Amino acid sequence: QVQLVESGGGSVQVGGSLRLSCAVSGSSFGTMSYGWYRQAPGKWREVLAAISTGGATDYADFVKGRFTVSRDNAKNTVYLQMNSLKPEDTAVYYCNADSQWLRVATTGGDYWGQGTQVTVSS
Repeated sequence: QVQLVESGGGSVQVGGSLRLSCAVSGSSFGTMSYGWYRQAPGKWREVLAAISTGGATDYADFVKGRFTVSRDNAKNTVYLQMNSLKPEDTAVYYCNADSQWLRVATTGGDYWGQGTQVTVSS
């Protein structure tokens, strides 16, 4: 069974940075695509970024240039580097995994982490 565990969330001031990590276990890391999603109270869950098995990336327009997704196959970990954070970035952030790129990059694939809270204050 695939398990995803996020870490790195917390509170940060406007304009600050955070790096989220997602540790993956229970599967072959390299066969999966990974994504980052977030959900704020009263809002829909939205996709932020995704990275394929080959390292190709895709980003939502509203985070492009601020967020960077990466993966370390040796450590079975996927990262989301978040810079220039804004109050509207406040949400619970989730990592996601699936063998199908399309699912990860759109609605989310089969596997989800428990989420980590990110709070951006002014």
